[in-house]
Amino acid sequence: MEKKRTATAPPADGAALRYVTLKVRLYPTAEQAALFEKTFGCCRYIWNRMLADQQRFYIETGAHFIPTPAKYKKEAPFLKEVDNQALIQEHNRLSQAFRMFFKSPGSFGHPNFKRKKDGRDSFTACNREFQSGPTVYTTRSGIRMTKAGIVPAKFHRRPQNGWRLKRITVEKTPTGKYFCYILYACEVKGPEPVIPTAETTVGLKYSVSHFYVADSGAMADPPHWLGKSQEKLAKIQQQLSRMQPGSRNYRRAVQKYRLLHEHIANQRRDFIHKESSRIAKDWDAVCMRADNLEEMIGGLPHGGSPGLGHGMFRECLRYKLERQGKQLILIDRYTPTTRTCSTCGQVREAVHYREKTWRCPECGAVHRREINAAKNIKTQGLAWFFRNGEQPESA
Repeated sequence: MEKKRTATAPPADGAALRYVTLKVRLYPTAEQAALFEKTFGCCRYIWNRMLADQQRFYIETGAHFIPTPAKYKKEAPFLKEVDNQALIQEHNRLSQAFRMFFKSPGSFGHPNFKRKKDGRDSFTACNREFQSGPTVYTTRSGIRMTKAGIVPAKFHRRPQNGWRLKRITVEKTPTGKYFCYILYACEVKGPEPVIPTAETTVGLKYSVSHFYVADSGAMADPPHWLGKSQEKLAKIQQQLSRMQPGSRNYRRAVQKYRLLHEHIANQRRDFIHKESSRIAKDWDAVCMRADNLEEMIGGLPHGGSPGLGHGMFRECLRYKLERQGKQLILIDRYTPTTRTCSTCGQVREAVHYREKTWRCPECGAVHRREINAAKNIKTQGLAWFFRNGEQPESA
């Protein structure tokens, strides 16, 4: 008997549709873990087959065409053992990858084949609403998935009333842990726009040694995760160099190494979310420069300090301010904020990155390099906002 889909109502007048993702830890049974591994493999297989057939079809006809997963189920019966939604989403991802490539080849590369040793194991399944009930839903102690049943999970946060589950993404980390990203859609009332003022606006300057420096002189000094763990990493690397690759002790040392890097990444993410939440709560607008972060780090000696997370920090600020009707103002990346005197506006020829303080040759004011740059970022950002009321094109 064919199941009938239930329609979802559009957002009410004056309401906006917001998407919220909850991340939960999964504790699958041995059978469920085996099904996940099989699904990961089927997703890689279907991606590679569709990509190979697309390339062959393009060479023969000169036209772009991607076959659907249904074409391969007769010759590969094992595809029927996993959730069909996971295979459909691989087709959608490949189609999206080609759309982005055709739209901007310089920014997005041609889709590549997937390899098992890349360590990127994940699959996505959409929730389908039928009269008999949804195909994916959460329970008190787990998540119900197609084929897998109820997978035990640990929730640190529960969805609010009115949230609609749209899809889930199951991921396996290099350390062997399983996580599930649950995407919800909810209707929220649009926030009232907040008009920034000079007193309620902060200017932030990226900093390698202090993460960021504010125009008031405040600095964020996160714990140096990599520095504190450097001795442990060096010790594990020394042990690995003396072990036989593939041995039991070698695999144990590799697992310790991965767990340590995972711990550092979690510390970095925790700091960025807490710091961005505090700034978004305390200020009505944040001014920053639209720097190319890869070029900024790459231009420093020895490639700079890796793993700072400035890009994640800027993105967290953006959406957290936006949800409150506040502004993240990005000024042009080529604005000479470091070389400009925040007192008189005189622009110097050059300021070396090792020059912590400098004196303005015009007015004689003494500036700390990063604080002076943060003041100029704030001034330029507010000037642009009140002049245009929108972001510059370069941002």
